[in-house]
Amino acid sequence: MASTVWKGYISFGLISVPIRLFVAARETHISFNQIHEVCGSRIKQQTICPTCDRVVERSELVKGYPVDKENYVIVSSEEMKALEAQSSETMEIVQFVSLPEVDPLYYQTSYFTVAEDPGRKAYSLIHKGMQDLKLGAIAKITLHQREQIVMIRPFEKGLVLHTLYYPEEIRAVAEYDNQPDVETQKAEVELAEQFMKQLTADFHPEKMKDEYTGRVEQLIESKQGQAPAPGKQPKKKLAPVIDLMEALRKSMGQAGPASVTVSAPAPNPDDDEKKPPQRATPKRKRAAG
Repeated sequence: MASTVWKGYISFGLISVPIRLFVAARETHISFNQIHEVCGSRIKQQTICPTCDRVVERSELVKGYPVDKENYVIVSSEEMKALEAQSSETMEIVQFVSLPEVDPLYYQTSYFTVAEDPGRKAYSLIHKGMQDLKLGAIAKITLHQREQIVMIRPFEKGLVLHTLYYPEEIRAVAEYDNQPDVETQKAEVELAEQFMKQLTADFHPEKMKDEYTGRVEQLIESKQGQAPAPGKQPKKKLAPVIDLMEALRKSMGQAGPASVTVSAPAPNPDDDEKKPPQRATPKRKRAAG
C-alpha cells in the first residue's frame, strides 16, 4: 500500500471533496554505502555537538534560525504548528487556468489525488469538467510545514497535483538572460525543421530506459560472479561545426527511425500571446526541509 502524504479536502465553492495525496513519481537510482576500505566496515554518521563534545540524540534537536554565525532564534514544533494556515487541512481552488498558461518551469513535485468514498461523485464532476474544458486549477496547500501553490489537472482516471515554485524561486541567471541574438538564414531554419520532423514520433514513455543503471547493476553482478563485466562505454567525439548546412544534411542522412521523441503539437493561435514565466532573484534564501 502506498503511503498517504496528505489527507484533507479540495474546496470548490461550496463543494468539499475529501481526498488523499500520494507521491506520483520518485527518482530511482542504485545507492552505495560508504565503506572503510581498510577493514570493509560500513561507516556510521553521527550528530555531534562541538560544544558538549558528545553525540546528540534526535530527541534533543530543535529548529534554529541563524541570526549570525554564532546566534540562532530557537523555534519549537508547537510554535510552527500554530502558524499553519487553513490550507493544512483544506486545499481551496482559487482559480482555473488554461493548462498551457503555466510554464513547466514552475512544476516541482507530482502527486496523485484519490477521492474518499463520500466525495467520489463530486471528484468525478470536477475531473470531467476540467477535462472537457482543458483547464487546470490553482490552489494552496500546506505540505511539509510550508504553504505551497499547486496546479491540479486532469490525468487519465483522476486528478494529479503539481506543487509549483514561487516566482522568486525561479533563478535569474545572467548567462541565460543575456545570450546574444544570432541571425539565422531561412534556408537553415527550414533544413533544421526538416530534420526535426524526420525524428518526430509519438511519445512512448515505456520505451525510455536507464541504460547507465543497467550497466551499474551488471558491474555489481560481475563482482559477484553472476554476469560478465560490462565493457567501457566509448565517448562520442564531437568536433566544432564549421558548415552548419552541411552538418544538418549529414545528420539527416545518418538519422534512423525516430525512437522516443515527443510529437510536435498542433499550432496554437494563442501561443504568440503567451507570456514567458517571470523570474526574479530571491530576496532571501528559503531553508530546505
